[in-house]
Amino acid sequence: MKKKLYFYSLILSLIFLISGSVVWIWKDLYTSGPLWILFLVFLAIGVRANESFRGYTYTISIFAAVTAAMFYPANFVEIGDYQLSSLIVPLLQLIMFGMGTSMSISDFKGVVQMPKGVLIGVLCQFSIMPLIGYTLAKMSGFPPEIAAGMILIGSSPSGMASNVMSYLAKANLALSITITAITTMLAPFITPALMGFLAGEFVEVNVWKMMLDIIKIVIIPIGAGLLFNKFFSGKAKWLDDAMPLVSMLGIAFIIVIITAAGRDSLLDIGLLLIFFVTLHNLFGYALGYWAARLFSMPESDCRTIALEVGMQNAGLASGIAKEMARIATVGLAPAVFGPLMNITGSVLASYWHRKPVK
Repeated sequence: MKKKLYFYSLILSLIFLISGSVVWIWKDLYTSGPLWILFLVFLAIGVRANESFRGYTYTISIFAAVTAAMFYPANFVEIGDYQLSSLIVPLLQLIMFGMGTSMSISDFKGVVQMPKGVLIGVLCQFSIMPLIGYTLAKMSGFPPEIAAGMILIGSSPSGMASNVMSYLAKANLALSITITAITTMLAPFITPALMGFLAGEFVEVNVWKMMLDIIKIVIIPIGAGLLFNKFFSGKAKWLDDAMPLVSMLGIAFIIVIITAAGRDSLLDIGLLLIFFVTLHNLFGYALGYWAARLFSMPESDCRTIALEVGMQNAGLASGIAKEMARIATVGLAPAVFGPLMNITGSVLASYWHRKPVK
């Protein structure tokens, strides 16, 4: 039954793709909008027919939602007098709480068990990506606030997506989890410092306020989640099952809100921004991997550090942009980076999955 559903969804996606192209050519792009959205919706369902492509369902769904936001932005900016951007920080706090419930003190034991790998991973995370972001921001010629967004995503910690990709890539999952945990906890101190130092020439950065904002968004919810896990572990299975779905929906909603708010800027520089963000992401993988190789790390650790460096916490970067009151400009690069890194990360993880570590 499911196979038939997936097959018919693929057929429908092809029909809507052709229909959207015809309407665009013969009339205009705006009129074809609903057809492009339906194409992506049915494609997201249809790709589940193939085990190799099943992991792209979430990313294609985000593209469908982003497409809707680009064609009909007013529906994703406010409802009545309520600004939907006000939901970004609470959603991030909920996501970080969920991250905390899935963590424990044992996640930090890797600092003692794998000190070399953790140290190299953390140093690469907070050096390679910020410097690449700064270099590309200078080269891009973007307006200052949009350029600052590239530095912001580079200065953010790694996210939990890198843990999933490390697992798929047959890398060192324990090292990946530890680096994510450490960089996340260091973010309130290092991210504002990097932004003040590297992005200060593009936008005004209140380092102290940003530090407090990240503590509010990250440290307090994760701390609450750790406490919840300690005292209620195994007693709230429904929460353990629900949080991954809540996290995915929350990130997708945040990306859609930012896309709608920054639609006009994206129409002006969208393709160029995608190009520079893709470069940022790919350079992160490459330099992270070869930096680890330079220090004679095992192959599994090199893969882990590549994924940790290349995959950033785009949700947190979006929340910081919201607290800077620049969600429609500084928030654009993180909004583009999030879906793109899931695509490139999945491709890289699939490639490594077929090449087991000797």
